[in-house]
Amino acid sequence: MSARRARSRRLAADIGLLTVAAAFAVPLAWVLLSAVDPKADVGVKSPDGFTLDNFDAVLTDEITFTPMLNSLLLCGGGTLLTVVSAALAAYPLSRYSSRLNRPFMLTILFATSLPVTAIMVPVYALFVRVDLIDTMQGTIFFFAASQLPFAIWLMKNFMDGVPKELEEAAWTDGASPLQSLVRIVLPLMGPGVAVVTVFSFVLMWGNFFVPFMLLLSPDQMPAAVSINDFFGSKGAIVYGQLAAFSLIYSTPVILLYVLIARRLGGGFALGGAVKG
Repeated sequence: MSARRARSRRLAADIGLLTVAAAFAVPLAWVLLSAVDPKADVGVKSPDGFTLDNFDAVLTDEITFTPMLNSLLLCGGGTLLTVVSAALAAYPLSRYSSRLNRPFMLTILFATSLPVTAIMVPVYALFVRVDLIDTMQGTIFFFAASQLPFAIWLMKNFMDGVPKELEEAAWTDGASPLQSLVRIVLPLMGPGVAVVTVFSFVLMWGNFFVPFMLLLSPDQMPAAVSINDFFGSKGAIVYGQLAAFSLIYSTPVILLYVLIARRLGGGFALGGAVKG
């Protein structure tokens, strides 16, 4: 009886996992098939032939290249600012004890739960006042600020895994705290930096609401916003071109993950580093 129950539970678990996998696989299959289908529609089906006309139609400066460049500038700049600021903020939290450390970390944790939509109205008013509205640098600053709380939390946890004795040895040789952070701590926590980089870049890359609110000029819109142009008036949607653009739009994120996948799966390899 118990064996039959175990098989039933295993079967239920397998069905649940397959259902979840299908929920992810079906949209991906639609994008891949519709991108080369001359008569693509909203359903998942075998292509009625093979064509690259959908890619030819979207590979223009106005539709793809300019929005993609804007996205790379916004997300690349925001990610760089986030990683640098998170490392500088996490270092004293990890290396120095204070009664304020725990309240500060709890405040950071609370900040991660705030929805962006809840703060966009005051942010928009502030950006208008300081002339940062409709500027790339203003949007980069807000991207970085919105990702910093969780980035600091992640960076601090990874930094705690680096033995402090290595820094103390460097301090004995005359290194400053900043030098020990750059030359010792960050290289040893490469997987952690990679995680924060990918996490920040992916969330910025898929963010539609923030650039839609803070940028007004069409020539500054990123791809996350320009993809909305494929949903024409009165429900007229060119599904093949939408799928082709979606594939192109996903490429930078996939390449970023592939480039640093080894670091994501790596360890700190600090065994024996502090043996004297």
